[in-house]
Amino acid sequence: MITELGHFALILAFMVAIVQTVVPLIGAHKRWPSWMAVAEPAANAQFLLTAFSFGALMWAFIVSDFSLQLVTLNSHSAKPMLYKISGTWGNHEGSMLLWVLIVALFGAMAAWFGGNLPPTLKARVLSVQAAIGVAFFAFIIFTSNPFIRLAVPPFDGQDLNPLLQDPGLAFHPPFLYLGYVGLSMAFSFAVAALIEGRVDAAWGRWVRPWTLAAWVFLTIGIALGSWWAYYELGWGGFWFWDPVENASFMPWLLAAALLHSAIVVEKRESLKSWTILLAILAFGFSLIGTFIVRSGLLTSVHAFANDPERGVFILMIMGFFMGGALILFAFRAGAMEARGVFGVVSRESALVANNLLLAVSCFVVFVGTMWPLVAEMFFDRKLSVGPPFFNMAFSPFMLVLGILLPIGSAMPWKRAHIARALRPLRYVFVLALAIGGLAYAMQSGRSLLGPIGLFLAAWIVMGTIIDFIQRAGRGPDRWARILRLPRADWGKMVAHAGVGVTMMGVCGIMAWQYEDIRVAQFGEPYEVGRYTITLDKVSNYEGPNFLSTTGYITLAQDGREIAQLKPEKRIYPVAQMPTTEAAIDYDLFRDVYVVIGDEQANGGWAVRTYIKPLTNWIWIGSGLMSLGGLLSLSDRRFRVAAGARRKDKSAAPVPAE
Repeated sequence: MITELGHFALILAFMVAIVQTVVPLIGAHKRWPSWMAVAEPAANAQFLLTAFSFGALMWAFIVSDFSLQLVTLNSHSAKPMLYKISGTWGNHEGSMLLWVLIVALFGAMAAWFGGNLPPTLKARVLSVQAAIGVAFFAFIIFTSNPFIRLAVPPFDGQDLNPLLQDPGLAFHPPFLYLGYVGLSMAFSFAVAALIEGRVDAAWGRWVRPWTLAAWVFLTIGIALGSWWAYYELGWGGFWFWDPVENASFMPWLLAAALLHSAIVVEKRESLKSWTILLAILAFGFSLIGTFIVRSGLLTSVHAFANDPERGVFILMIMGFFMGGALILFAFRAGAMEARGVFGVVSRESALVANNLLLAVSCFVVFVGTMWPLVAEMFFDRKLSVGPPFFNMAFSPFMLVLGILLPIGSAMPWKRAHIARALRPLRYVFVLALAIGGLAYAMQSGRSLLGPIGLFLAAWIVMGTIIDFIQRAGRGPDRWARILRLPRADWGKMVAHAGVGVTMMGVCGIMAWQYEDIRVAQFGEPYEVGRYTITLDKVSNYEGPNFLSTTGYITLAQDGREIAQLKPEKRIYPVAQMPTTEAAIDYDLFRDVYVVIGDEQANGGWAVRTYIKPLTNWIWIGSGLMSLGGLLSLSDRRFRVAAGARRKDKSAAPVPAE
């Protein structure tokens, strides 16, 4: 009965979304307050109905209702409760219901916190947001219904994909979708502004919190996915330039560019057209990611579905929203005149450079991701674009971005003197060079990647801190003024430092990783780098819904035991699928990563060992970036519609063309 009510609530939410799309949009055009007022209660009703529908589906997974086809295909009665719950979104249909729930949530939040928005803009934003919901409600109801019943329910289910039965993957999709779908609000604000014909400083202030929130969630989601791939897949890597990884990374890059571009709109009323375009493209790349994951066009370990018909439907959604928004942009962009004038050397120019580097790097990732498909379709050639291409094509842009980051932050608005701006950073630059040089001198026969990473990390982190301290000025009460600086300034410092820390971790693991593969005999120690490893025994045991072969390994250094590692190979009988569970001895400056392989015919077991320097700095940096975003988001100046009180009297609506 609950699932039938959930299905009914889904259909009712679809109908409410249609009303929310049409009525407020007409009301805003006609200036009818009563029609515009429909948007807010409709957004609330849409969210509540969708939440009930999603809750009904989750309840079916919790109680193992195998009369529901989706539960049968993606759950099992012996599965731990966490994975029963995460099974709700660990499949195509359930994940799409989560997607549309988040669309409705962001629309409801705009209704809750957008009280100071101009009534016409608020009505149009909620209308555009509802239109996105209409498209995905239709997609779910007509192609991906999660509430299909089975005439003859089975005794038990077919289990969830074992790779998804992991805490990292349980929380990875919700955070990723909050980022993906959160960018829909920036898109809605952009399209609403184009319809209204007005983009000013207040609009820049309004759009920033939504973009920042989406960027933070996307950062957390990507970090969780990277961490999961690192310890779960047994390959020992944190990033593989997989098409689905790239699908989440591209919107992240554009969202970062949009954040910085919106600052220029707010502070200087420049880059209006470019900021609107970024808002459209950021959500557009989220739709591209959805298409990649669910169309079967590109294969990936992360893909949810392999259905061309569903892919065509998503392609139509993408074409409608992207095509419509870009056509509207073409008509309106010329009328969005920039007001602020700035010099070649200024913070505005630094932010333009930041935008260009992020946008071009996103384009590089897009080309590398889609080129195999293009080559097969138009040249009848099967190509594989892997890490070597991405590392060589993408890394130079990040190198330049890292060098420019502290310099741009130190520059004043409108016009800057480069010598004066760089004066506080000169000692930091020398110290960063010294750190990189020391790393180069200490290594032998290695690439420059590690020293460059340490140089960049030191330059970004120390440069960011110096810039932050400079904001408090001089005097005996400087430190007291530092504590009173706005949380947005604290957030900027923490997030930028996180970028440097992440770069250090990435460069460290890529440059200095050490790998050892051998057949280990019981009780016979062997050396891997500075560590001694001994395979003590291998035993089998039965878990809640899997069979495990576990190795017991002693890790020692300088004759002293430092860890007992238990790498596993698991078999999930229901799904008939093996997984690898790496054993990792975590440390701030290195990981010892051990994977147990197969038993050998002549005795012993295959054991793969990696020494991974600075790996954990990747997650620390990601955490700092997310924390910095949250600190900025908590600043009262960045709350939704906080800038609405500061209206620009001189900004007149742009006439329609």
